[in-house]
Amino acid sequence: MDYSQFFNTALNRLHDERRYRVFADLERIAGRFPHATWHSPKGSRNVVIWCSNDYLGMGQHPKVVGAMVETATRVGTGAGGTRNIAGTHHPLVQLEAELADLHGKEASLLFTSGYVSNQTGISTLAKLIPNCLILSDALNHNSMIEGVRQAGCERQIFRHNDVAHLEELLIAAGPDRPKLIVCESLYSMDGDVAPLGKICDLAEQYGAMTYLDEVHAVGMYGPRGGGIAERDGAMHRIDIVEGTLAKAFGCLGGYIAGRAEVIDAVRSYAPGFIFTTALPPAICSAATAAIRHLKTSNWERERHQDRAARTKAILTAAGLPVMSSDTHIVPLFVGDPEKCKRASDLLLEDHGIYIQPINYPTVAKGTERLRITPSPYHDDGLIDALAEALLQVWDRLGLPLHQKSLAAE
Repeated sequence: MDYSQFFNTALNRLHDERRYRVFADLERIAGRFPHATWHSPKGSRNVVIWCSNDYLGMGQHPKVVGAMVETATRVGTGAGGTRNIAGTHHPLVQLEAELADLHGKEASLLFTSGYVSNQTGISTLAKLIPNCLILSDALNHNSMIEGVRQAGCERQIFRHNDVAHLEELLIAAGPDRPKLIVCESLYSMDGDVAPLGKICDLAEQYGAMTYLDEVHAVGMYGPRGGGIAERDGAMHRIDIVEGTLAKAFGCLGGYIAGRAEVIDAVRSYAPGFIFTTALPPAICSAATAAIRHLKTSNWERERHQDRAARTKAILTAAGLPVMSSDTHIVPLFVGDPEKCKRASDLLLEDHGIYIQPINYPTVAKGTERLRITPSPYHDDGLIDALAEALLQVWDRLGLPLHQKSLAAE
């Protein structure tokens, strides 16, 4: 039997649907972010990254790099085992304490990635609650969806950010059934924010627990970078907060934070935590340095919002189809998977600008887009060059503008 045919068929299906992914070989340059070297078949060249999740550029911050180098030099590289088998090292313990403090919770628990923290955290929590009903937002991330599926209990999906629909489901569940509401604070493809206050009101009224994914908000919102829940004064009302170290904190790993007994139960029962090697000491020290810095420094957050606002204003004035967003996410609507991929290729090849295409299944078919994420280090010149490059690409591909712009005349 030719087993290769099964895999080739699957790959061909992705090609036919224009959603086969091609990775750009990028080498970031510390101290020069968002500049990077693109290693292509035609050679290497300088490019500007406009889609990084290192939102604040903390991956190059001297405090973060210094902490990583110092710890690796002092204690070595790997953790040496699972948490139970020699892998609970001191930098990791310090990091968990820092994260609990960030969110005003009793305890936190580290995972190897934000994906794993959702997938394992949600499924473990729900399995430990008899007859649990999970109420999940329709636009939750794949990691949350997988966590809900793997819980093996009943689940119901409420329309995105629709608190009226959520209330209907809570009422139908009855007052005596355990319920877990699962949502994100900031949805990364559209850049919209959950109505956390209203969700917490419903949770308290109908006796539900709340699980909040803050991965695209930690570090960037709130007076200490605690996320949207901190910004909106709702942190104390959230039962479990989940976050990542791989975006605004510029490192690697995921975590959950909450009451001590909840975190201890997940620690004791979650296979995705128990049976995997702990995060390395150097990464933990770097993440701790990033968190401590952002707890007291507002420059990165303020500059970040300024850059995002200017990018939206310049692109909108140029007539480009910027999708409405109140956050740092700047989605640019394309609506066609082939043209979305082609636009990304032209920006990289002709203009030295890297923005990856966002196609199905990350977003719904017909809503394909370029997802732009300005950082504190994208200056006015880079923003203006981005607008000009996008106008040229839009013209070449015959994509519509919202209005005739001065730049296009």
